[in-house]
Amino acid sequence: MRNPKPQEWLSENLSQNYVGDYKAFNFVDGEGVRNSLYVSGCLFACEGCFNQAVQNFRYGKPFTKELEDKIIEDLSHDYVQGLTLLGGEPFLNTEVCLTVVDRVHQEFGTKKDIWSWSGYTFEELLLESDDKLELLNKIDILVDGRFELSKRNLNLQFRGSSNQRILDVKKSLACGQAVIWDKCHDAETSYEQIKKGKLI
Repeated sequence: MRNPKPQEWLSENLSQNYVGDYKAFNFVDGEGVRNSLYVSGCLFACEGCFNQAVQNFRYGKPFTKELEDKIIEDLSHDYVQGLTLLGGEPFLNTEVCLTVVDRVHQEFGTKKDIWSWSGYTFEELLLESDDKLELLNKIDILVDGRFELSKRNLNLQFRGSSNQRILDVKKSLACGQAVIWDKCHDAETSYEQIKKGKLI
């Protein structure tokens, strides 16, 4: 796992504007029914990363206007709550992410919420480049921090390790410190995975 200095990693120097995947109408990448865009490229290299292939900045395919239009079309359904940005690292792919986020706001105003996962913490992003700060200011929920395998916890809501947080970005920016999302609710008991009739 790597720990960058402020503004050490810049999207303009790293991003190839590639997308690893797009998944419409899912229930796992945040609250409600969501459309999820997985951008390609990440330098954090967390041990145990669930999506290691997408660490490569040229994994997948180039982002296109056709995909942008498809995302907007899928978001237009009333039952879809919003867009989720994952990766890879969204804050190292700001050109793609800002293009989509700006289009969502243009088409829907505040009717659709925007979530993002990031290896950066909220506090680190406050010291980052202008494009990262712009993206932070345009999202609603941030799941922040590197995945730490030693802190892995299956009971956590929408995150993999106990150091990660689900933050209300608007409230956090307003008061200048991280504010936990008020709907955060972790499980109190764990559920064993079952495979071929056996607990694992």
